[in-house]
Amino acid sequence: MKLERAVTWFAAALALAGAAMTLLPDAKPRGFDVEAFGHLPVLEGGRVKPIDSIARNALLMIRGKQTVPFEGRSLGPDEWLLDVMFRPEVADQQEVFVIDDPEVLGLLGIQQSKNRYYGFATLAPHIAEIQRQYNAAEAIEPQLRSRFQSAVVNLFERMFLYHRLKNTVQLEGTPGLAAEIAARGAPGAAQRQQALAQLAHFRPLLPATAGGDDWRSVGEALPAANVEPGLEQWARLGVAYRAQDPASFNRSVRDLEATAALGRPDAISHARHEWLFNAAQPFYSGMVIYVLALLAVFVSWAWRPVLMQRLAFGLLVAGALVHTLGLASRVILQGRPPVTNLYSSAVFVGWAAVLLGVLLERMYRRGFATAVAAAAGFASLIVAHHLSSDGDTMEMMRAVLDSNFWLATHVITITIGYSGTFLAGAMAIAWVIRRHVARREDPAATKAIGAMTYGVICFALFFSFVGTVLGGIWADQSWGRFWGWDPKENGALLIVLWNAIILHARWAGYARERGIMTMAIFGNVITSFSWFGVNMLGVGLHSYGFMDEAFWALSAFVGSQLVFMAFALLPARFWSARRAERPAPASGTKGGSEGASQPV
Repeated sequence: MKLERAVTWFAAALALAGAAMTLLPDAKPRGFDVEAFGHLPVLEGGRVKPIDSIARNALLMIRGKQTVPFEGRSLGPDEWLLDVMFRPEVADQQEVFVIDDPEVLGLLGIQQSKNRYYGFATLAPHIAEIQRQYNAAEAIEPQLRSRFQSAVVNLFERMFLYHRLKNTVQLEGTPGLAAEIAARGAPGAAQRQQALAQLAHFRPLLPATAGGDDWRSVGEALPAANVEPGLEQWARLGVAYRAQDPASFNRSVRDLEATAALGRPDAISHARHEWLFNAAQPFYSGMVIYVLALLAVFVSWAWRPVLMQRLAFGLLVAGALVHTLGLASRVILQGRPPVTNLYSSAVFVGWAAVLLGVLLERMYRRGFATAVAAAAGFASLIVAHHLSSDGDTMEMMRAVLDSNFWLATHVITITIGYSGTFLAGAMAIAWVIRRHVARREDPAATKAIGAMTYGVICFALFFSFVGTVLGGIWADQSWGRFWGWDPKENGALLIVLWNAIILHARWAGYARERGIMTMAIFGNVITSFSWFGVNMLGVGLHSYGFMDEAFWALSAFVGSQLVFMAFALLPARFWSARRAERPAPASGTKGGSEGASQPV
C-alpha cells in the first residue's frame, strides 16, 4: 500500500516537473533577444497585453499554428511578427496562408501545394479578385454562404490582418519609421500618418501622462510637435532589425522596457505575467498529462491493475493542478471570473469535470472515474484549442455581460451544470464501450459505475436549476423580464428538464441501468445545443454569430452520441460482457426474450 501511494505522488510530481520545464529561462541570447521583445506592452482590443500575445494570436488566426517553417528552421511568433513589420519582403515569402478549398485555388490559378500553405507573395497578384469575391460573399448571411464563399471570406480576412500588421509601425514600401519621423512636415506626410493610424492593428506607444489610458498608434503620435522617446525607440528598433544588428536591437528593446517601466509599471508587470502564461502553455501541458493518465488506465487493464491505476490517478491529479494554474492565471490577467466567453467556458467545463472525477476516484478507486475524467479534460481542452483560433481569448467583455457578480454566480453555476451533464454522459459512453469490449462482467464494477453516473446526474440537476434561476434574475435586471423564451434560456431549461426526467424515470422504474445510460448520453446532445448550438441560430439575445466550422463539428458530435445510444440499446446477446438485466424467466416460459413492457 505504501508503494502504491508513493507511485501516486511520484507520478504527480514527475508530471508537474515536466510541465514546469517550459518555464526554464533560455540561455543568454547571443543574437536578437526576441524573448525580451515579446515582453513589451501594447494596447489591442481594448486591453494591455504583451506583443507576444499579438504575435501568437495573429499567427494562429492566419496559419492555424504558432510556428512558421522557413529556410530550414522554425520561426516563433515573435520572430515572425518582426519580419512582418520590419522585413515584409522576407515575411511575404513565408508560407503562412492555408488554403484548403480547391475552388479558391482554381479561382486564383494556383496549383495546390503539398503542405496547403502559401506565402503572401504568391497571393498578392490576385488581391483584386479575392476582394471582389469577398465583397460579393459579404453581402450574404454567413449561414447561407456556400463553402467557396466562406473560404474566400476567411482568406480575405486573414490577408487583411496580415496587411494591418505590416503597416502598424511603418508603412510598407517606405524607408521606415526613422525616415517618417524626419519627414513629418514634408508634403504627403499627413496622408501617410493618417494611413498608419487607420491600419494600426495595435497601439505600441504608452499614454502621455503617467497612469493614463490614452495609448496611441504610431500614426497618432507622429503629428505631435515633439517626438516622444517611445517613437524614436521603435524607429531605432526597426532600423536595427532590418539591418540584422542584434546589439542595437537588444539595446532598443531595453530602452522600450525602461520607458514602459517608468510610465506604466503596471503595464510592464501585466505584460510579463501574460508572457509567462503564454510561454508555459498550461493547457497544452494539461492535455499531454491527461493523455498519459488515460494510457495508464488502459495499461492497468492488462498489467499490474492496482499499481497502474494509482499511477493514472497521480497523473490525473497533476493534470488537474496544471489545469487549475492555467485557469487561475487567466482570472488574474483578466480580473474577471473564470468564464467570460466560449473559449473559457470550454476550459472551465473540463476543469470542473476533472475535479469531479478526482473526487469520484477517491471514493470508488476503480480507475473508471480516472479514465473518464482524463478523457473529458483532454476533450474540453481540444475544443478550447480550436476556439482559440478566433483570436484573443481574453477579449473585452460585451457591455451586457460586464458584471463580475453575475459572471461569478449565474455563469459559473450554469457551466458547472454543463460539466456535470457532460461527465454523466461520458460515463455512460464509457459504460457502453466497456459492455461491448470487456470479456467478462464485473457486477461490483457495474454497480459502482451506475452509482457514479446517478450521483453526477443529481449534481448536474442541482447546478443547472440554480444557474437557470440566477440567469432569470440577471435577465430581469438587464432586460426587464425574468423569462423571454430566448434560445439560450430554452436550452438551459432543457438541461434541467432532461436531468429531472432521467431521475424520475429511475425512481419510477421506467428505466433501469441501460435506459439511464442511454438517456445520460442524450444529455450530451441537449447540453451541446445549449452551449454551442444557440450561437448558430442567428436569433436571440445570446446569439453571437454563426460559426461554419463549429456547425459541422457540432453535427458530427451529435451524430456520434446517437451512435453510442444505438449501441447502448442493442440486446444483451450482442454484448461481450453479458449479464441478465432482470431475473431469469420462470420455468415453463421461453427464456431470454425481453418483454415489451419491461424497462431497459
